Amino acid sequence: MIYQKFYVVLLHWEFLYVIAALNLAYPISPWRFKLFCAPPNTTDSSFLSPAGISKNASALSGAYEAAFEANLNASSVYVSELSKTIFHCCFGNDRGKNCSVLAGNTEGKTLASMVKALTFHQLGVNWDIECWMKGDLTSFVCHMEPSLKSPFKSYDSKVHLFYDLPEVVGDLPLPLLKNSFQTVQCNCSVRECDCHVPVPRDKLNHSLLMYLEMTSAGVTFQSPLMSVQPMLVVKPDPPLGLHMEITDDGNLKISWDSPTVLLFPLQYQVKYLENSTVIREAAEVVSAPSLLLHSVLPGSSYEVQVRTKRSDGLGVWSDWSLPRVFTTQDVVYFPPKILTSVGSNASFHCIYKNENQIISSKQIVWWMNLAEKIPGIQYSSMNDHVSKVTFSNLKATRPRGKFAYDAVYCCSGQECHHRYAELYVIDVNINISCETDGYLTKMTCRWSPSTIQSLVGSTVQLRYHRSSLYCSDRPSIHPASEPKSCILQRDGFYECVFQPIFLLSGYTMWIRINHSLGSLESPPTCVLPDSVVKPLPPSSVKAEITINTGLLKISWEKPVFPENNLQFQIRYGLNGKEIQWKVHEVFDAKSKSASLPVLDLCAVYVAQVRCRRLDGLGYWSNWSRPAYTLVMDVKVPMRGPEFWRIMNGDITKKERNVTLLWKPLMKNDSLCSVRRYVVQHRTAHNGTWSEDAGDQTNLTFLWAEQAHTVTVLAINSIGASLANFNLTFSWPMSKVSAVQSLSAYPLSSSCVILSWTLSPGDYNLIYLIIEWKNLNEDDGIKWLKIPSNVKKYYIHDNFIPIEKYQFSLYPVFLEGVGKPKIINGFTQDDMDKQQNDAGLYVIVPIIISSCVLLLGTLLISHQRMKKLFWEDVPNPKNCSWAQGLNFQKDMSLHEVMYKE
Repeated sequence: MIYQKFYVVLLHWEFLYVIAALNLAYPISPWRFKLFCAPPNTTDSSFLSPAGISKNASALSGAYEAAFEANLNASSVYVSELSKTIFHCCFGNDRGKNCSVLAGNTEGKTLASMVKALTFHQLGVNWDIECWMKGDLTSFVCHMEPSLKSPFKSYDSKVHLFYDLPEVVGDLPLPLLKNSFQTVQCNCSVRECDCHVPVPRDKLNHSLLMYLEMTSAGVTFQSPLMSVQPMLVVKPDPPLGLHMEITDDGNLKISWDSPTVLLFPLQYQVKYLENSTVIREAAEVVSAPSLLLHSVLPGSSYEVQVRTKRSDGLGVWSDWSLPRVFTTQDVVYFPPKILTSVGSNASFHCIYKNENQIISSKQIVWWMNLAEKIPGIQYSSMNDHVSKVTFSNLKATRPRGKFAYDAVYCCSGQECHHRYAELYVIDVNINISCETDGYLTKMTCRWSPSTIQSLVGSTVQLRYHRSSLYCSDRPSIHPASEPKSCILQRDGFYECVFQPIFLLSGYTMWIRINHSLGSLESPPTCVLPDSVVKPLPPSSVKAEITINTGLLKISWEKPVFPENNLQFQIRYGLNGKEIQWKVHEVFDAKSKSASLPVLDLCAVYVAQVRCRRLDGLGYWSNWSRPAYTLVMDVKVPMRGPEFWRIMNGDITKKERNVTLLWKPLMKNDSLCSVRRYVVQHRTAHNGTWSEDAGDQTNLTFLWAEQAHTVTVLAINSIGASLANFNLTFSWPMSKVSAVQSLSAYPLSSSCVILSWTLSPGDYNLIYLIIEWKNLNEDDGIKWLKIPSNVKKYYIHDNFIPIEKYQFSLYPVFLEGVGKPKIINGFTQDDMDKQQNDAGLYVIVPIIISSCVLLLGTLLISHQRMKKLFWEDVPNPKNCSWAQGLNFQKDMSLHEVMYKE
């Protein structure tokens, strides 16, 4: 190494002091030090030239080098390139009383004596310098302040810092070159300068070489070369978040947040001033970011500051944090606030100070919300001054307006201080429901925070732990849990998705409620994804009404997953806006269809199917897509239509035209449609034949024989109706008169009652036909078929009183249609009565309306008269002269005016 240095000296003689400083650089200590510079006419023998190094090259000999390395201080003499004025600069100790410099004689083996500080104070310029590495490990800072008034302060001064971080090969640094140093300009004010050197993160443990150059009034000061390892002089940022609170056991806890995370542990120094009955000041060093102060009394104040540095003692103390003051109140609650869950127990402690006197704990009583005195059985005295109250099996706090807590008051007898403790009781029984999708790929869990919404400032988080197989009988909160991200939905529920999932692994999960007062956790629940499967809905659902049997048949295909046996549920009903559903259960896992009876075979039914595991685990699937039945013929019509006839032609002739009339068959009777109607004829001579009426509801034929029987059949796509009505036209029977009398009485414009009597006789009467028509209009006849045992019938139709109607009653026998009883118009006696009743219906409403109007007029007139004549009647409550008078008793004016 000596030969290497010698070679560098020969090449760079003008920069020899830099090379020599490789092993002689001044080590920067992690505290404040001084730089002294003297003018060139100083005669002190301590200042030798050049730079304390012998002009003989042998000054680099081993003995001379050892002497340099043995001394902690170095000095140098430099020539200013501007004025050629040489100032001698050297480092002193931390108090600045003297300065040690290295000098050499002609042999290069002697050391200069100590230079007294007075010389520098009188002739030189002194600087206080402090260097450190910033707490965020991004830059190295040197801070300079002049210790005396500088004679050059009136001139512009500039300070530059030259630095280099040489690469290290093995244990030796590479040789320095003159141009290897980089320069930063320092930021200076009147009294101080700050220099910032950027240091890469990967070179924090390298040696940083640097020197200062200060120029003022044309004179340049240069410091000796300095060496420092940045990692050893770190100055952390001051702690933040200084906080003080009374702990549950009545101590004062001072806590703070550590500065930015560093690569080494920290220690902390806490200084505090306590002002209570006795003023106490102290400083303590701790390794944790908190400190407990014991025996806290009401009415005390504490001023606290904290600083930090490396725990191994290296580096620089940080600046003190901003002071924080904490004052205890006259009534001290500890803890001042409690956050707990339903069913738990909680206790408050209290120290009560009244007019500089601490109340005995036996005289303290407790109140809840200043409305309910807490029973004394819940009190206990911890010592002479500390009282305790305990609440057991707590119920959830009911919010009162903006207050989401119960106020617990500590009182002295009947006197209560306005301060109180706060009790928050939250119901943490949160139901977490999970379901696995039908593809068995993910599990979705939902839960509602409704029970904890009153706790303002809280955050909620779902945490879980997955076991390797199945769930335990008693799930518990596992210390190795993981948080799960959940998204708040519009319905107020949180939703969390687990994907991928392990079907047979037990997922133990719970809700953690975080709050500034602490954290609560809901009871854990364990979920097995395989047991909460919500299958896919059945597919290929079809619905139809079966032909001939007339049942609603519903078929489906089971989903692929899960592979467990499934049960099915069918709901069906008549299609419409509001479907009245009926439900049918199918427990046979192999079933793929079900047939159900329905009332209306000709209506459109809608059906859906869903499924779930047969063992009851998991959830019902969603309903399948709806399937609709088609309206189609399922059976032959239940019966043919009822029909009647209209006779045309001369009644004296033996041939007459008969027109058959029938009403369209309803769906319930036609099952479910009618394609055509067929009229069958039977006579004694011509036998039987049929006529196709198509979809018409009338047919005309010629009645020419003694007896003619007709039947109307309804035909759909399956066949003809089986039960049909027959009607026989017989000349002999048309002369049989079975109806003795017929009367028609109008009840209203929409209802007429017909009554009749039948003649006694031995004949087989099947049913009766009522026929009526308006004689003033040619709108055809209307008819009704009624049972034979009925004696009167109400006809509902639109009847006009001024019109004339004809009513006919036909007896129908098995042998044929008998002679009708015909009346034209209503029965006369009843018509007169109806007209009288009609007049009454008009007069009565008019009379009632007049009475109501008259009554209203009288009431209004009464109120107006009362205001007109009784406006000045005195109120005894407002008039002193009227008090004591009985206005319900007859009194003379003299008695009223001159009452005693």
